[in-house]
Amino acid sequence: MTLTPDSLFSLANVLVLPAWALLAFAPGWRGTRALVLSGLWPGLLAVAYAALIATHYLGPHGAEGSFSSLAGVAAFFRNPWGLLAGWVHYLAFDLFVGAWQVRDAARRQVPHLALVPALALTLLFGPVGLLVYFGGRAAFGRPAAATSFSS
Repeated sequence: MTLTPDSLFSLANVLVLPAWALLAFAPGWRGTRALVLSGLWPGLLAVAYAALIATHYLGPHGAEGSFSSLAGVAAFFRNPWGLLAGWVHYLAFDLFVGAWQVRDAARRQVPHLALVPALALTLLFGPVGLLVYFGGRAAFGRPAAATSFSS
């Protein structure tokens, strides 16, 4: 298999789906806790993202784009490798948010069936799924125990 942006895009999409299936269908399973809820799976996607960024933006395309304008951001994604990096960024963060939702829902006793639509929407539309989760948490959840951020 040749490592092209297209082939890696397909591979990343296939490799993230089992993690989402574990969150939706086996959230309490030991394997889900070890692989997804621990942050391992999103962390591996983050490593892939870092590798793509390092190889793309530390190379000849490093001067392309900026974060100061929409046109500058679009320039980052003109190259397929940069676009792939952006996609893996989405996959990593959306999976991290999905794992957080499962942990937070358990802590707040949100029924898992109320969480599943939010997980699906987080996979497909990121922030929309987070909004749906917040709505479900408000409707079905209990307040979380207070936490202290002081040392």
